[in-house]
Amino acid sequence: MKRKLYLVLAAITLVAFVAGCGNNNSNNNSNTNQGGSGGEEGAMLEVLRAGVKSDVPNFGIYDPETDTYSGLEIDLAHMLAKELTGDETKVEFTAVTAQTRTPLLDNEDLDVIIATFTITEERKLVHNFSTAYYEDAVGLLVKKDAGIESLEDCDGKIIGVAMSATSEDAIQAAADELGVNVTFEAFSTYPEIKAALDSGRVDIFSVDKSILRGYMDDTTAILDDAFSPQQYGVATKLANKEVADKIEELITQWLNDGTLQELIDKHQI
Repeated sequence: MKRKLYLVLAAITLVAFVAGCGNNNSNNNSNTNQGGSGGEEGAMLEVLRAGVKSDVPNFGIYDPETDTYSGLEIDLAHMLAKELTGDETKVEFTAVTAQTRTPLLDNEDLDVIIATFTITEERKLVHNFSTAYYEDAVGLLVKKDAGIESLEDCDGKIIGVAMSATSEDAIQAAADELGVNVTFEAFSTYPEIKAALDSGRVDIFSVDKSILRGYMDDTTAILDDAFSPQQYGVATKLANKEVADKIEELITQWLNDGTLQELIDKHQI
């Protein structure tokens, strides 16, 4: 009787052990397939997790009514997803700002940042950047009736900029050369800066000119002044070299064959 009981208990223990091993394998597969692991044969990723802008017309804009993103950088993300996952629809978008994009990439919540992210020597020390897919310059958006024709007219003015963006450094350097005294106020989003300009809280809205064009209306104008060339690149985590190398290959190819220029023309940037 004791022998039969022992055999039954042993069998139950063995079944539980096998089942437990099966569950652990399932969990490991699930975790691996988030981001870094390729789902289809030959694919580098199962899904491309892309950080994009949600408030930059023509580059990355979110429509809450349709729950969709559109713009040049959105199209670029779909193109990269096709090459990296085998399916252009396998892309998950996360809205980022100049302040949040770096932490999300560093924490591996995202695979790539495609969000008007300016390439700088300092940033290249901590992230991979592709060859630039677009080049712009920092500009100034003002009210037409403000009497501001150039940065030389901005002495004592308040300039609204995005947090963690390169605009402030570019304008400050130019103002110092001219002997113009300006102050800055930083905001989390571009719509907030535009609202501050409209309300008179700031005198000038400064960011890249292509972004400013999305916020123009009948009461505003972009000045002719242009500061500090801004080159946008696709950023990846520094350790993610395999994906970075593939992205570099693709961006270079699309620059050479005119594909990226077609995207720029399509979105009238």
